[in-house]
Amino acid sequence: QVQLVESGGGLVQAGGSLRLSCAASGRTFTIYRMGWFRQAPGKERESVASISWSGGSTSYADSVKGRFTISRDNAKNTVYLQMDSLIPEDTAIYYCAARTTTLGYNYWGQGTQVTVSS
Repeated sequence: QVQLVESGGGLVQAGGSLRLSCAASGRTFTIYRMGWFRQAPGKERESVASISWSGGSTSYADSVKGRFTISRDNAKNTVYLQMDSLIPEDTAIYYCAARTTTLGYNYWGQGTQVTVSS
């Protein structure tokens, strides 16, 4: 089992920045990729960014490229999402997720609210 706890959400004005953190615990040695997802009211959940647990390879949604940066600190078992140049469309609940199989993300955090005011 893997447990994930997100933190760092909040209210920010457009153009501002926030950094989300996701602390993993439990069988973290089984993780091979971590991701951030978000879900806005009335919309489907979408992938924002992901990073490999060991090698650091990253991927981003087109909507956040150049504005968001995903990183990890394996010593702290923590993944971060640095969000800059935030826009109101970034408003959503952000979820951290972990993959321990090839079948998809199978562990999820509780989510943290990010609200960007115009």
